Amino acid sequence: MPVKTRILSAALSLAAGLVLAPAAMANDRELTVYTYDSFVAEWGPGPVVKKAFEENCNCTLNWVGIADGVALLNRLKLEGEGTKADIVLGLDTNLVTEAKETGLFEPSGIDQSNVDVPGSWSDDVFVPYDFGYFAVVYDTEAIETPPASLKALVEGDPALKIAIQDPRTSTPGLGLLLWMKSVYGDDAPKAWETFKDRVLTVTPGWSEAYGLFTNGEVPMVLSYTTSPAYHMIAEESDRYQAARFNEGHYMQIEVAGLVKSSQQKDLAREFLAFMTGPGFQNAIPTTNWMYPAGKLSEPLPAAFEELVKPGKTLLFSSEEVSQNRKAWVDEWLAVMSD
Repeated sequence: MPVKTRILSAALSLAAGLVLAPAAMANDRELTVYTYDSFVAEWGPGPVVKKAFEENCNCTLNWVGIADGVALLNRLKLEGEGTKADIVLGLDTNLVTEAKETGLFEPSGIDQSNVDVPGSWSDDVFVPYDFGYFAVVYDTEAIETPPASLKALVEGDPALKIAIQDPRTSTPGLGLLLWMKSVYGDDAPKAWETFKDRVLTVTPGWSEAYGLFTNGEVPMVLSYTTSPAYHMIAEESDRYQAARFNEGHYMQIEVAGLVKSSQQKDLAREFLAFMTGPGFQNAIPTTNWMYPAGKLSEPLPAAFEELVKPGKTLLFSSEEVSQNRKAWVDEWLAVMSD
């Protein structure tokens, strides 16, 4: 081979190497995110978020769906430092203190100036990605006059049933437990005793309960004030509505955190920062059917203006929940399993 050709060949090989190197690196960049099942369902935010993130990260985003929010924390505790998760997405404000006490998370290290949720949010570990208010959603074709308060729900006609979620595995289930405690205080066990006659079933997570509701097997379900937006936008139907409760509605802020044992911390922080912007947030209102916690590139759909707006917001501090969760769940279990 002539010298000139050898030089040209070497230069081409070097150029090819330079071009191929980033691709090879891209194959090595994988991010594993543990979250709840409904987030990664084909109709949930997961597919949209994965596509948007992978367009710019030169990486592969792997979702791992695990039942519901409380089950996520339970799974992480079982796996400990051996977990494959880089990020856990789907805990909420009620669980952040308990999650930090595991020692399995580390500060996010990202700018949260884009985050906007009710209250004065400030946390160096967890990053909010959406928020909402728990509500009883009812079928207007089965119930003419919905309950207007938690008291009316508890003491109402036992023949009109509701599907709720288990507070040991589900963040909505835990939310109802805390809602009941907020309103009834020490009388909560008596309220559960009365209420249990209205409960058709207790499901492990939100998806199972809402599926029973939309299949017509139960006229009420514990969900969110924002759930009717799905039916209004996707089905062009006003049939399913949220009941407005006089005592107020319990709030939920959903968060994600960086797992300390992650081998992809730079990539994980890229994802957490991405989570606060339009690439992620645009998917929240019409796939997770919650309020966004970060910047959108377009206004909320008009249907959100028609939703129930809580007159009062109820929320225990994360520290209070951490100190009392086991006792309050045991209290619930003693009544509901009797």
